[in-house]
Amino acid sequence: MRRIGENVIRIEAEGLRALADRIAGPMAAPFDAAVELFYACAGRVVVTGMGKSGIVARKIAATFSSTGTPALFLHPAEAVHGDLGMIVAGDVVLALSLSGETEEILRLLATIKRLQVRLIAMTGEMGSTLAQAADVALDCSVAKEACSLGLAPTASTTAMMALGDSLAVALAEKRGFKDEDFADLHPGGKLGKKLARVWSLMHTGDAIPCVAPDTPMPGVIYEMSRKGLGVTTVVRGERLLGVISDGDLRRLLERRGKDVLDATAAECMTPNPHVVRLEEFAAAALNIMEKKKITSLPVVDESDRLQGILHLHDLWGTQML
Repeated sequence: MRRIGENVIRIEAEGLRALADRIAGPMAAPFDAAVELFYACAGRVVVTGMGKSGIVARKIAATFSSTGTPALFLHPAEAVHGDLGMIVAGDVVLALSLSGETEEILRLLATIKRLQVRLIAMTGEMGSTLAQAADVALDCSVAKEACSLGLAPTASTTAMMALGDSLAVALAEKRGFKDEDFADLHPGGKLGKKLARVWSLMHTGDAIPCVAPDTPMPGVIYEMSRKGLGVTTVVRGERLLGVISDGDLRRLLERRGKDVLDATAAECMTPNPHVVRLEEFAAAALNIMEKKKITSLPVVDESDRLQGILHLHDLWGTQML
C-alpha cells in the first residue's frame, strides 16, 4: 500500500514539474496574458467548473479573494437556471474543464460573449471548444492520472489547483499585495490572530505596571505583584526609561541582598529596553520575545511614548505558540 501511495505522489509531482516547465517555456506568454487580464479586471473573477474541477474552482476563487482579488464561484449547472446573473460586464471568467468539452461549461459561452466578458480557460485539451472560445487558454494537461485505473481526476486536479495558485500569487505580487493587506482580509482564526496588531492584544491604562524613577524598590515589587505580569515599566511622564522584571529582581537580590530594598527603580532598571510599535504584528512581537528570551515588551507609539505592555501569555491566547 505504501508503494501505491508513493507512486501517486510521484506521478502528481511529475505533472507539476511538467506544468512548471510549460509556464517557463511555451505557456509563458499565455500565463502573462492571463495575469494581465485579471489585473485589468474592473469587476470580479468568476471561477467556474463542474465536478472535481468545480471543487478546485471553489478553492481557486477563495485564494483569489484572500490575496486581494474579488472572486466568486459560479456553479455552471445552476448558472443556466438563474445564476447567470452573477456574471456582469467588467468581470473575467476563469473556466476549468480538463476535456474542454464539459457541456455545462459550454452552455455559458454564449452569455459570456454577449456580455463581452473576457474568458480564460484552464484545460487539458488545447484544441477543445472551450480553449478555442477563450481569450486565453492555459494548458493544465498531465501525462497520466495517478489513479491506477487512469480514470479518477488526481494528477489533473492537482495541476489545476497549482496553476490557480500560481495565477493568484503572481497577481498578488503585481498588485503589490502586502502583509498588512493580508492581515486585513484574515481577521479570524489562528492565522488572523497571528496577524493581529500589537495594539489589539496589549494591556493598557491602569493594567500597565508602571513606576516613577524615584520609586523605592518595595513599591516596585508591590506594583509588579499587583499587576501580575512579572515586570514593571519605569517612566517619566509618558517617556519610557527602562523596565524591571522578576528576573532582574532575583539577580539584584543575589548580588546585593536586602540592600536592594534601599534602592530606587532608576538604580535597578534595565535602561533602553526592547520595545515593539503599536502597529506591529503580534508575530513580530513574538519573534522579539523568542530571540531576546524575554516575556514582556513595552509597546510604544511612533513618538516613543509608552502605550501599553504585551506579555507572552497574551500571545498564548492567540494560539500562536
